Amino acid sequence: MEGKSRETFASRLGFIFLSAGCAIGLGNVWRFPFITGQYGGAAFVLIYIAFLILLALPIMVMEFTVGRGSKQSMSRSFLVLCPKNKIWSLWGYVAWAGNYILMMFYTTVTGWMLAYTYYSALGTFEAIDANAVGNFFGGFLESPSQMVGWMTLAVIIGTAVCFSGLRSGVERITKIMMCGLLIIMIALAVRSVTLEGAEKGLEFYLKPDFSKLTSSGLGTTLYAALGQAFFTLSLGIGSMAIFGSYIEKDRSLFGESLIITGLDTFVALTAGLIIFPACFAYGINPGAGPGLIFVTLPNMFNSMPSGQIWGTLFFLFMSFAALSTVIAVFENILACFMDTFGWTRQKAAIVMGITLFVLSIPCALGFNLWKGFQPLGEGSGVLDLEDFIVSNNMLPIGSIIYLLFCVSRYGWGWDNFIKEADEGKGLKFPASLRGYLTYILPVIMLVLLGVGYYNTFVK
Repeated sequence: MEGKSRETFASRLGFIFLSAGCAIGLGNVWRFPFITGQYGGAAFVLIYIAFLILLALPIMVMEFTVGRGSKQSMSRSFLVLCPKNKIWSLWGYVAWAGNYILMMFYTTVTGWMLAYTYYSALGTFEAIDANAVGNFFGGFLESPSQMVGWMTLAVIIGTAVCFSGLRSGVERITKIMMCGLLIIMIALAVRSVTLEGAEKGLEFYLKPDFSKLTSSGLGTTLYAALGQAFFTLSLGIGSMAIFGSYIEKDRSLFGESLIITGLDTFVALTAGLIIFPACFAYGINPGAGPGLIFVTLPNMFNSMPSGQIWGTLFFLFMSFAALSTVIAVFENILACFMDTFGWTRQKAAIVMGITLFVLSIPCALGFNLWKGFQPLGEGSGVLDLEDFIVSNNMLPIGSIIYLLFCVSRYGWGWDNFIKEADEGKGLKFPASLRGYLTYILPVIMLVLLGVGYYNTFVK
């Protein structure tokens, strides 16, 4: 297995950027804006931030701690830390599968971002009306060759970067993409908030109106905020634990987790500053749903001076955000092969790339050749099923498992967790939270999970 030869990051910045890159993705720049638009704007944002701090942040620390304490990927970390109770290790294999399912639809949506960057740069959306933009997206989804082709490009990029090595490939490329993403975001946000008529969008986004929280039902809104908090940080399926396994013990993990959560939140909030002022400035419904990015925003860029440049930059930023997550989760899957079977990085990358390409085909074809398959009711598709399995089940359930593993004497236990988390310089994990994490947080998680199931299958 890996043993003493395990790879490590070249720098602390590499760990922070790669972990943040895994967290920063379509959850921030695609999902967060349209969910915020659907569930009431600023009031929803406040609940989302509260859930990030009170629910998600402690579990992020726990994932990092399990990874660093075991120096293994999720397929072996539980077994290494708690060999006397092997039942915990079963989740490692479930989570491994969860990363595959996540990438089975994430690569398809990443392909959409790459395609729109290309078409925006070509000027495809210039001088066409709103209906034509909508028809373009519909035609794009209905083309099997385009859907599979752009998905394949996303798989190839992720595989190639991971094949190149942790430091020379994954860490180096992610640093470049993250720096580029932050620069493009700031430029787009400045442009958006200075548009004529942007004030109403800023008011919707920054001035809370708590009466809007009940329009979709308070329980539904709270569950949406919970799901967004855990989706955006990729918690529960070992995506953070793997990066913990690559770092040394010179820094405490609570401080590092605060920085990464802060970066993730900054990107999400900045994405809102890009989208909401522009939506109101151009009369676009901010609750337009997933199509907000692909149908309504190209129309907005059409109305802007130098719209082709701004549109291309926007979708390039979206592509960077998506690819940073693809690369990070690919690395997690690859590490499982290396730790479990003792494979070389190159062999693991090739096997992972081929299997992910094959497994991603159903989602790519779910919008065209297989659109008759509607597993969650009329209008649903393969992507909805895969997203439901991961976002509504594996992420919250996995987060509960990591939580219980770190606080229960039948798992790794609180003392072992706090010792590993506090190792090194930096902020220490608040030991006073032990009672909350042991008795209150698991109940909150289970109740919100139950609300989600009720809303999906009963209501």
